[in-house]
Amino acid sequence: MVDNLDVNIIVKNDSPVMNAITIDCVIFGFDKGSLEVLLIQHGEGISKGKWGLPGGWINKRESIDAAAHRLLNELTSLDHIYLEQLKAFGNPDRFPLRRVITIGYYALIKREDYNIQAGFTASDAKWYKINEIPDLIYDHNEILSYSLQHLRDRVRQAPIGFNLLPEKFTLLQLMHLYEEILGIEMDKSNFRRKILHMKLLVALDEKQQDVSHRAAQLYKFDSEIYTKLTEKGFNFEF
Repeated sequence: MVDNLDVNIIVKNDSPVMNAITIDCVIFGFDKGSLEVLLIQHGEGISKGKWGLPGGWINKRESIDAAAHRLLNELTSLDHIYLEQLKAFGNPDRFPLRRVITIGYYALIKREDYNIQAGFTASDAKWYKINEIPDLIYDHNEILSYSLQHLRDRVRQAPIGFNLLPEKFTLLQLMHLYEEILGIEMDKSNFRRKILHMKLLVALDEKQQDVSHRAAQLYKFDSEIYTKLTEKGFNFEF
């Protein structure tokens, strides 16, 4: 939640923004084997200099989905991404000045597809590895933890990786993604057997390029099977 959160804005009845409801977004990315989350540093207000999730006030004449996309774009330059609504977070003491409820959203994106640039009331915006998250403002660590658990539950019920991995990837890259999300270490042969049994991947007649080790075979997702499993769901035990 961005900090144009001062008392003057909150108490004005003629304010163009909703004064008790905000948006906060958890944006996950995957880079060089690490799951990451996008954070912003506040450039003004009561949390100036501190880090938090991108978000802020909802305008009175916009939908909450529109507000989520607008705020994300204004703060980080991200645009045209699929945001999924998580839930409302409404602990009475979550914001220090008064009662404010926030609606959480989350998304999975390919980092290399976007150029992150801080704007609006954010002085900086950058990616943090999921195991190196600093103390965030308000209840943002709690919102992030909830989002990560939601992602972990989703991994076991639907395919993951289409929005995080490059178009062509190795089985090891895919396994590292699952390991990062679930926070566990997997057996390579067991993961290979289970993931290939799902018929989710298409083996390509290509191998890695410019690597110092033995080049591994490349795969891509079968988009039809991916969509079918996303809609139908499954119970994938690792």
